Amino acid sequence: MSTYPQELEARTIVTRQSLAQEPVAQPAEAVAHYETLLSLEADCWDVSEALKRGEKGFVLLDVRSPASFSAGHVPGAISLPHGKITERALALHPADTLFVVYCNGTHCNGADRAALRIARLGRKVKKMIGGVEGWKDEGLALAADD
Repeated sequence: MSTYPQELEARTIVTRQSLAQEPVAQPAEAVAHYETLLSLEADCWDVSEALKRGEKGFVLLDVRSPASFSAGHVPGAISLPHGKITERALALHPADTLFVVYCNGTHCNGADRAALRIARLGRKVKKMIGGVEGWKDEGLALAADD
């Protein structure tokens, strides 16, 4: 039979380095990293503002299931489940169209799958980070099908 305190004392406790001791990117690396992130992602607030302004040149795709879309989606979004993204489905839009994709949220990789499919088809794409859950967290309303 073992006793917890004795086992704990016998173990070597490894502590994490302090933040200042961990490797840190040089400023140029940080610039490149964050520029890349911003070229690949849009946040819910920015998408909302672009929709309010009636900004042209992008299409917002809800890549969840049709049932999830019907239950609540970002106003102005088009339902196109990530598994149904094909060249034919995107051909309805000009070649220079930016597709902004979203799914449920950070726990869902549907938007990543969709973005990858769209990029492989040679189209421009960004992921709306946060998805539907991020949209609601921002206090933004969802639309539902009647």
